Amino acid sequence: MRNIVRSWSVGVLALFTCPVFAQTDVAAARQYADAGDYAKAKELFSKLYTTAPDSVYGYYLHTLVQTKDYKTAEQLVARQRTLRLNNLLHIDLGNVYEREGAIDKARQQYDSLVLSVNGDDMYTQKVAKAFVDAGLEEYGIASYERAATNFTGPYLYAAQLANLYAHCNDLGKAIDALLALNQVPGLNTDYIKSVLLELLGTDADKLQQAQKAIIRKINEHPENNYFADLLTWIYTQKNDWDGALLQMEAVDERNKETGKHLMDFARVAVAAKQYGTAVKAYEDIVAKGKDLPYYIMAQSEELTAALDQLEANPNYTPADVAHVAALYDSFLVAYPKYYGMQTVSDYATLLAQYGNDVPRAISILKRGIDEPDVRPNMAGALRLQLGDYYALTGQLWEASLVYSQVDKQFKQDPMGEDARFRNAKLAYYRGDFDWAQQQLGWLKSATSELIANDAIYLSVLITENVEDSNLVPLQRFAAAGLLMFQNRDKEAGELLDSINKAYPKHPLNDDILMARAQMAEKHKDYEAALGYLALILKDYKEDVLGDDAVFMMAGIYQNDLHKNDEAKKYYEQLLIDYPGSTYAQIARQKLNELNSGSTP
Repeated sequence: MRNIVRSWSVGVLALFTCPVFAQTDVAAARQYADAGDYAKAKELFSKLYTTAPDSVYGYYLHTLVQTKDYKTAEQLVARQRTLRLNNLLHIDLGNVYEREGAIDKARQQYDSLVLSVNGDDMYTQKVAKAFVDAGLEEYGIASYERAATNFTGPYLYAAQLANLYAHCNDLGKAIDALLALNQVPGLNTDYIKSVLLELLGTDADKLQQAQKAIIRKINEHPENNYFADLLTWIYTQKNDWDGALLQMEAVDERNKETGKHLMDFARVAVAAKQYGTAVKAYEDIVAKGKDLPYYIMAQSEELTAALDQLEANPNYTPADVAHVAALYDSFLVAYPKYYGMQTVSDYATLLAQYGNDVPRAISILKRGIDEPDVRPNMAGALRLQLGDYYALTGQLWEASLVYSQVDKQFKQDPMGEDARFRNAKLAYYRGDFDWAQQQLGWLKSATSELIANDAIYLSVLITENVEDSNLVPLQRFAAAGLLMFQNRDKEAGELLDSINKAYPKHPLNDDILMARAQMAEKHKDYEAALGYLALILKDYKEDVLGDDAVFMMAGIYQNDLHKNDEAKKYYEQLLIDYPGSTYAQIARQKLNELNSGSTP
């Protein structure tokens, strides 16, 4: 038993219950106690206790113990028990005995309170909390254990016991307590995972201990998928995704499943950007045979995971692209109805952006649009993508025609607004600023906040740079924008250089810096991108692109460089310097995620 100084607060009421005339004396007594003059404090509290026992009991008891007047302290607790009939006062009396050195008598008091636990949940919680507040965690544990063993069953206080066991450095019992929650019908394992995460963190030894405990439970209850799910989660916390996949495969084989748990696991792996593991899981499902329910779905999701894996790989090769393209080809041959679904849009993305085959991307998009069963919204999305690829290949009028078709078909829909904005941007690229402004005027109040903000920015950009009769700088900047869209970044950079050389102090300078930052980020030259953005903050902090620059810097540090402390600094700067920014809500969310450690 630990002989420590504890707070004498069991049963103490707030001072405002004290009679008004005694408030000054109470304050004086507390001042004496705070100054260490316990003899004077004891004298005052003794007098005050006769008129306001509930209000000064805790303070008085503390001064008696500090002056080692244990006999009077025992009498005080005994009298308080006659006044309050409060079982929790066993703790105060036990504390007095403990300070006096009568350890056995102290234990008798604590044990007596534990034995009073009778199955009433509120009382159990109250007793356990009183013990914990007094620094007697082992008796808090005993209180919960008595209730669980004799009255409620092993799971009702599992979370509380787990935390107390962990606090007392008994991680094994903490884990066992949580695993007992498998007896709760319908319990979501996410709750168990969240408690385990608090207990284990990322400590490798603790994770290993939890893994062994769960494996032991699996061996005892092989039919219980609850433990298998937890074990898989432990593997992922250790970043052992191959081990997690092996565990899921074993569960599937043992239970003669059709791939459901493997599907769930593959989706978790995709969410964690473990695309290679996800692809293997999908392949396992497909290998089970085409007669099983997840056969087609697994193939479809495998395509998405393979594309995501390619996009996340800065060093992908033409062979990598060809491999994924072959997967899409085989799938669409086997299931042509998917031409009218998201699959064909993803395939076109693969061909156009990674395979440098825009004509073929255009061809398969057209086929998707012409599919008899394609949904109108899907057809509209495919048309927008088709328009973009026409623009990529320099077919600006064809692109404009396709955008106009979508605008007309979805007039009062965000998709129609998106089409109109793309058309306005095409006009801007061509240097037709008047027509672009006309369309942008309608879009400033668009349903989509993103489109409305983009429309406002482009409109302001045009307005600020057409007042001068010399339109050449804006025309060059717009043409550079089209070149960037077409991935002709070297030519775009040369055109931006020409503006800087010919018009060194032009208002477009901050926009040029932002364009350069965007190109540098696309080419993964993050140092250069951050340099351009820093110049915007240095010279144009108060202009329209100030918050864009801060937000982009935060994103680079978080997502590309994985320097979360730097990312937090810029998210905080955005909230302080640009509280009205459209990025403020996202920045606040990102900051909360980083502070809670829920993002890498």
